[in-house]
Amino acid sequence: MKQGLGIPDSEFIRGNIPMTKQEIRILTLAKAGINATDTIIDIGAGTGSLSIEAALLAEQGKVFAIERETEGIELIKTNAAKFKVNNVEAILGIAPEALDGLPAADVILIGGSGGRLPDILAYADTLLKPGGRLVITAVTVETLSTALEIMRERKEYSVDACCVQVTKIQAVGASNMFKALNPIYIIACSK
Repeated sequence: MKQGLGIPDSEFIRGNIPMTKQEIRILTLAKAGINATDTIIDIGAGTGSLSIEAALLAEQGKVFAIERETEGIELIKTNAAKFKVNNVEAILGIAPEALDGLPAADVILIGGSGGRLPDILAYADTLLKPGGRLVITAVTVETLSTALEIMRERKEYSVDACCVQVTKIQAVGASNMFKALNPIYIIACSK
């Protein structure tokens, strides 16, 4: 059975590694504009939730999931097997060095930078094809600021940024209560 966009979070196998939540995945993938034959690099792939959904969209393409934690690599592989995607390659390493040898990409997703965002963006620029899309998700104001400053200086890119605040509603007895998730900044750049 083929999954559609927005696999429920509960379907992914998780550990102690961060996971991009369903609503943010949907918006990130919409901004990425993934085509069936695209080559995608997912930097800071975590559990692989975004990589898996990207692979389902790029069914004839390839996703390179870069993750620095061994537990994350195992989760990416386990989730890829669960969702029967064979076009995800999990790569253990720290970006930008882990990007060495990767092919030119149609889409680059950056969900974690380990404080190395300027170096990662410089390397990503060399890998991103003309017409390619670069989507950065940020949980800190510093990452947002750095991404905007660097990408707006690059005249060959158009830059669109937004802040997304998702609030879930959960049952508490006979009542419903709001549970806010952390706001996420999405910076979408087209080359």
